[in-house]
Amino acid sequence: MRSRVTPRWTPYFFIAPFFALFVVFFGVPTLRSLQLSFYTERGVDTSAAFSGLDNYRTLLDDPTFLKALVNTSYYALGSILVIVPLALSLALLLRTRGLLLREFFRLSFFLPNAISGIVVAIVFQLVFDQQYGLLNNWLLAPLGLPKLAWLTDPHLIMPSIILLGVWQFTGLNALYFMVGLQNQDPGVHEAAVVDGANTWQRFRYITLPLLRPTMVFVVTFAIIGSYQLFAQPVALVGAGGGPDRAGLTLTMYLYETAFTNLDLGYGAAIGYAITVIIVVLSVLQMVAQGFFRKDPT
Repeated sequence: MRSRVTPRWTPYFFIAPFFALFVVFFGVPTLRSLQLSFYTERGVDTSAAFSGLDNYRTLLDDPTFLKALVNTSYYALGSILVIVPLALSLALLLRTRGLLLREFFRLSFFLPNAISGIVVAIVFQLVFDQQYGLLNNWLLAPLGLPKLAWLTDPHLIMPSIILLGVWQFTGLNALYFMVGLQNQDPGVHEAAVVDGANTWQRFRYITLPLLRPTMVFVVTFAIIGSYQLFAQPVALVGAGGGPDRAGLTLTMYLYETAFTNLDLGYGAAIGYAITVIIVVLSVLQMVAQGFFRKDPT
């Protein structure tokens, strides 16, 4: 009897620590925060009062939450519209045969993603500095353009954060696209050449459709990362979001609400609102790209 039971249960004993830690450090806090979002609780030592959906209703009338939502959506849309085409272009370029120092460029484009977001933001503070920054002195000044207040002008704060995100994450997404390109059957492209298809036709009707799974992956993770943006804007413009709260993101507002103002119930509601937004936008972009269609082309 022992020889029959032990081998069957042995694998479960090996994976049990992972699931135990997952339940303790992720499952239980997730359920607790969901419960907390339906309560009014200020501070860890105060009694919680059940409030139903009041926290979620307050979100719709909270001007600060709505501003943070607009700022975050601005960043998500701006960064995705720049990062995805640029990353795809880099992937196509780095796939070119005969390109000098191709491996060096691949490593160079990936390195920004390996650096901590806080470190990147601190470096970009120097880049965006109005008086001595590299962007003003090395790019705008030689062109005779005025120096811009990248981190103090409310209209330039979010574009500055987008530029930081483009520099940091374009290389990683280019590597994703390179993997997708390498997995394509070269025979399909060779057949298209034999049929007389030019470069643009092969890209439009073969490369892009076959890249759909990779495109969905890249855009989905870009959406998730955009709506979880925290470290970079905090380091660039401060936890308050800078002048007119132009750099305030949803996660920054969540942190401010839950851990600065100790409004834990409302902070939990903000967290689940972010989750719903990410899920809805991810599903919508999958539908828009035809990810659920049976025909891969």
